[in-house]
Amino acid sequence: QVQLVESGGGLVQAGGSLKLSCAASGRTFSTYRMGWFRQAPAKEREFVAAISGRTVNTSYLGSVKGRFTISRDNANNTVYLQMNSLKPEDTAVYYCAVASSGLLTVRHTREDDYDYWGQGTQVTVSS
Repeated sequence: QVQLVESGGGLVQAGGSLKLSCAASGRTFSTYRMGWFRQAPAKEREFVAAISGRTVNTSYLGSVKGRFTISRDNANNTVYLQMNSLKPEDTAVYYCAVASSGLLTVRHTREDDYDYWGQGTQVTVSS
């Protein structure tokens, strides 16, 4: 049974940093694409970042590029999201997701291109 467990969320002031972690279990994910999405109140869930399998290419939402960094530790089946220079508009529930397609395909920003999801972790950025 595949399980994704996020951690690291919390309350931080604008300009601060947080590092989210997502621990995956149930199989080996080294060749899978792993991603982060977020959902702010009254808004649809949106793509934030993704990292491919073996090639370890990355992709980011434009508004977080240069501030967020996605990385992975295949030995521990974990994906991270380092978030720096946080802004109030980054406030959302952040979700980890895994896709059996390891590549950053043209669909990699779409929710329906991911097979497994975590339960989410709240990130709140105060102004």
